[in-house]
Amino acid sequence: MQQQTNVIEPSPEVIFDTLLAYQRTAALAAAIELNLFRAIGEGLGDVPSLARRCEASERGIRILCDYLVVIGLLAKTGDRYVHTPTSALFLDPRSPASIATTARFLGRSEIQDPFRRLAEIVRTGRTVLEGAGTVEPENPVWVEFAHSMAPMMAPLAAPLAQIALAGLDGPVRVLDIAAGHGLFGIEVAKQNPAAQIVAVDWAPVLAVASENASRAGVADRYRTLPGSAFDVDFGGPYDIVLLTNFLHHFDHTTCIALLTKVREALTDVGRAAALEFVPNEDRVSPPIAAAFAMTMLGTTAAGDAYTRREYDEMYRAAGFRRSAAHPIPNAPQTIVTGHVT
Repeated sequence: MQQQTNVIEPSPEVIFDTLLAYQRTAALAAAIELNLFRAIGEGLGDVPSLARRCEASERGIRILCDYLVVIGLLAKTGDRYVHTPTSALFLDPRSPASIATTARFLGRSEIQDPFRRLAEIVRTGRTVLEGAGTVEPENPVWVEFAHSMAPMMAPLAAPLAQIALAGLDGPVRVLDIAAGHGLFGIEVAKQNPAAQIVAVDWAPVLAVASENASRAGVADRYRTLPGSAFDVDFGGPYDIVLLTNFLHHFDHTTCIALLTKVREALTDVGRAAALEFVPNEDRVSPPIAAAFAMTMLGTTAAGDAYTRREYDEMYRAAGFRRSAAHPIPNAPQTIVTGHVT
């Protein structure tokens, strides 16, 4: 009996879908800007009502909504549009889990424009943005990151804090490097009422973190240290150092230098906890973690999505005895810890 095999017929569909993918980005950003997802969540589903609510043309709203149905971000029954479970949870600004504000950061010219010159970037191996790209000192992009990306990062704060605090009781000192919105250090302070947090970042970014610390009720245990993580004196010693969404911006040598500085600021039983996109050794799986390398190619001089093995090598080169990986369930990122003992 002849064994049958699944044959994938050649098709240009994926090519045209990719060439026109910019329309998906533009459609989602436009819908967020027009507050379309809120209007639909409020029960407005027909074109005339949505057009009035969004202060837009009926033709424009009809075509935009139909397109969002095509790509799976809305559903349509008759002539009415309704949320899908995904848009209701993540795009309606009334939802506590809404990540619609991320469009402000991900839509910035500093993030998108380099990819219009991607062939040039591939030839040179570095971003076309000036200097060090998005990690250029005092880059205002990180103020926007602190404001708009917090809802996306918030669900990761609790598991990170739990792993960072594991086995540590009583008073702990925590250094939060590239603190941004501050949610990770703040969550550590919430889980351990005796924790003292020192946040490092550029001064305008730390203003956002300080506001969040006040709202969370931990301002009395939250101190800021403005400046570059590579230049400021960390002080210490610390029991925990957080490095969230930071190491991937730099090359191996720079990462090792920073981790060495971190190691020197830790107690004899301290640990570092990095939150990162960590692809498998094949560098093409899992998809989101692997694809993140492209973001680093476009926006940094030498950043990358590093594998688990590479993080282990960097930690050990910096003087850590061992490292461990903690994948976050239902999230594309992994917590990679480095331990002094």
